[in-house]
Amino acid sequence: MSEVSLLYGKMSKHIEPETGLLAIGVAIVFFVLLAFIAQYYEFSAPIASEKFFLTPYLKFAYICFIKPHTGQNDGGQQSALESFYSAQASIYDATRRQLLRGREEMLGLVAAQLQLPTRRPASGRRPVWFDLGWGTGYNIEVMDKLVGINDFFEHVYLIDLSPSLCEVARQRVKQFGWTNVSILCQDARATHSQAKTADLITMSYSLSMIPDFYSVVDQVIHLMAPRGIVGICDFYVQSIVDVSSRNYTGGTINRHVNWLGRMFWRTWFDADRVNLDAGRRDYVEYKFGTILSASERNYLLGGIPYYLFVGCHISAETIRHNTNSTSASPSISAKDSLERHDAALTESPYLSPQEYRQALSNQASTPLPSYLNNSNDNPIVRSKSYESALVNLTSNLPLPSAFYQHHPWRTTYSDLLPKHTQFASEYIYAFNWEDPTVDLNILNLQPSDVLVTITSAGDNILDYLSHSSTPLKRVHAIDLNPNQNHLLELKCACFAAQLPHSQIWAMFGDGRINDFRSLLIHRLSPHLSSPAFQFWLSHTNTFSPSSRGLYASSGGSRHAITLCRWLFRLTRLSQKVRTICSVTTLAEQKEIWYNSLRRVLLSRPLHALLISSEWWAWRAAGVPPEQRQLIVADYEAKLSPEQRRRMSRRQIAGDAIFKFLEDTLDPVINTTLLSKDNYFYHVVLQGRYAKTCAPRWLGEREHRRLSRNNAKLLDGLRIHTDEFLEVVKRMRGGSVGAVIVMDSMDWLEVPDLNKSVRFEDKAKSSKSGDRSRSQSKSRSTEGTDAAQSQIDAIHRVLKINGKVLLRSAALKPWYIELFERAEDEETGRKLWSVKCMGRRENGKCIDRVNMYASCWVCIKVGEVTPPASIVGSPRMRKSALKRRRTGSGGSEGSEASFTSGSETPSAMGSPEALRGRTQGAKDIAEEDGKKDGTVDRKKRRSVMEDIMLPGAAIEDEADRDRF
Repeated sequence: MSEVSLLYGKMSKHIEPETGLLAIGVAIVFFVLLAFIAQYYEFSAPIASEKFFLTPYLKFAYICFIKPHTGQNDGGQQSALESFYSAQASIYDATRRQLLRGREEMLGLVAAQLQLPTRRPASGRRPVWFDLGWGTGYNIEVMDKLVGINDFFEHVYLIDLSPSLCEVARQRVKQFGWTNVSILCQDARATHSQAKTADLITMSYSLSMIPDFYSVVDQVIHLMAPRGIVGICDFYVQSIVDVSSRNYTGGTINRHVNWLGRMFWRTWFDADRVNLDAGRRDYVEYKFGTILSASERNYLLGGIPYYLFVGCHISAETIRHNTNSTSASPSISAKDSLERHDAALTESPYLSPQEYRQALSNQASTPLPSYLNNSNDNPIVRSKSYESALVNLTSNLPLPSAFYQHHPWRTTYSDLLPKHTQFASEYIYAFNWEDPTVDLNILNLQPSDVLVTITSAGDNILDYLSHSSTPLKRVHAIDLNPNQNHLLELKCACFAAQLPHSQIWAMFGDGRINDFRSLLIHRLSPHLSSPAFQFWLSHTNTFSPSSRGLYASSGGSRHAITLCRWLFRLTRLSQKVRTICSVTTLAEQKEIWYNSLRRVLLSRPLHALLISSEWWAWRAAGVPPEQRQLIVADYEAKLSPEQRRRMSRRQIAGDAIFKFLEDTLDPVINTTLLSKDNYFYHVVLQGRYAKTCAPRWLGEREHRRLSRNNAKLLDGLRIHTDEFLEVVKRMRGGSVGAVIVMDSMDWLEVPDLNKSVRFEDKAKSSKSGDRSRSQSKSRSTEGTDAAQSQIDAIHRVLKINGKVLLRSAALKPWYIELFERAEDEETGRKLWSVKCMGRRENGKCIDRVNMYASCWVCIKVGEVTPPASIVGSPRMRKSALKRRRTGSGGSEGSEASFTSGSETPSAMGSPEALRGRTQGAKDIAEEDGKKDGTVDRKKRRSVMEDIMLPGAAIEDEADRDRF
């Protein structure tokens, strides 16, 4: 019996929630259907007339489940459709409102797209719409409410193969008085119209009923204008395995249908000749570029899966960037568009296709990796978006969905990778925990600057962008959690959609707004990437007025907000909380804090039970174990040996966290007003912002600035979903003015500093090789490799006097030493100037958050000497060859330390460097000549190229002839 119970327990763990909902829905539909049929035969004809509200549904049940289908053998597809629709044409729309969900949403999506300037017909005429397969004209009625049929469209063609449904459509046209609508009862494959004339083509639950769907999709492509779009809503079933090797669909959220659902729904709909084969949706995504794609469920009827799709021509990216060009070659224009996109992501110089081919032809025979190829002669740096586009193009697939978006904000990423799926569908931070005012004062950003920063909740990024009327040249926002980037993208979309300040405040100030789903579909969807749209479509309840709001119901911070709310309710201090968030003097604020609230929030029992735990630190405060370890280490360093012996590790950790919270909260209360200035703690206590206490970007003046000229201030934003190092190392050297890493380096594995080999005093090392060995020992210490790689990569992309701003939970984090000790191996010059901008000691408050123990700025003051300048002797030549082949800058662990893209032509071609190259070549010639008595010019030149930087040239003709 125990074995049976164990087996049942294992099976129950693998039953998906969708399976349970499906079973419940099927049971309900089955029993309701039986009741309808029984009532239908029980009532007499007069009772079962149109006056009885169940009559349409009883007819629908009879026709779908009892009445046999006839006609296909003698009349083809039209006869089959008539046998099914003729008896229910008059009740068709009434019975499909709940069954065929998503039609209104799809029409709302395409209507919103058509109102974008880039989607309007290039000739200036009004758009032409072809609606394929919804014969009753219901779609036209819905669209009329959205945009107005007579005024918005040049002409509307409704095409359907069922005469009965087309007759209903004609009556509807007459009823509403549309003068530009034509009803065509014909096969969609035989539609006779001039090619490239349809600006909008829609298909609502018709693709799954067309046997020869390939030719219909191809016909749609033939009809669609260059800027045209296609909108499809239909049933589907698909396994995630089917899309696991593709990156062009725009996302996989909610796409997987479990095995029971796939088997049941295929069989169920096949009875009515509705085909749910996965290939239909696949073919659509193969033939069109994906603008938006979303998978939904009709849970009211048992979880029927359906999808929404908005697509365009595969070459639509060409049209967007070449709106004034009608004769450009599609292949050249597509390549040109791809190059521009890539240059914007990597800060590389833009290369035209011809320049790109020339650069390739000049590249060395053994080129560096693309992200390290930063010499001025070969400025070819590639982003992951570019690489994913090449993967698709070489497989004859459309470009990834990011290339078809209206805005270039979001870069391509694969949402099936474990590093992204580990976050499930939740972001950690619903609001930022860093003070942007301090950041701006330290960095002194200029309009010409390129800024690289962590996304987090995106509040600080919008603050940086809105602090001046002149936009920053570029802001690269990086986060490994795609949901954090979805949140930033939603905020940007609100400004791009020109939402009024009242609506933006309702969403991100109060955290609640009425009918967010409608706002998302009709206003925000054109300004979102496909993954972000899918995410928010499945999280519309986040902003529901019936929920606790954005900040109290989403993100890891909701745990802290919920705890505070319950604690104050249980202790009857809710009124005190409201008061402390409204008082206008520090004296009143401190009185409430020390006499009431502090005793609750900093109580020892609460701390011991919950707050000191690692789970709470990570889930509520976003503090990973590595950062928590830094806090404990600082506290332990202040203890005497006797105290350490008496206390257990758990006691030390608990007291360290408690002391850290004391040092955080008390100075904040003593120096900042929660009612006017400190919105960070205001939102935690209240679950919302106040008009007098909110992030600056939520102000009315900033709203006007960010919304002006179609959100032009946001044009320079690029949102990367990847590791910080993976993005930075693909950027061109010397192109970045400032980097904000927040506290991300605290998240790196903490080395055992008591056992690590420290940097040796450079004064004791007389040889550069000694310095190299000393650094290698330190880098091989556990925990320092990742930090050193990140520091090297940041140093490479920064320009001289560029700044790195970081915060840490430690008074002096271990990785600061890596900045301080870094120097050029050849000249001994320091590479960084390091300064502590604030340290939380003796009750000092370093900023309004005060959540970090210290704040640091590291300024790049020196470059790494290019390796070409040291190739002058056999010993140094060997070192240069090692660097060239391993991609290391003095040790094999640093692949980017010597490849600074800020190397100037004068530095690379200086007399000293050229003499070194020439001397190195002479040495090689002499050594080889001694061995075989002759000098092979081709062989000598090959070796010469190997030891030189890519693109380096021999200075004079004599040297050229010699080799």
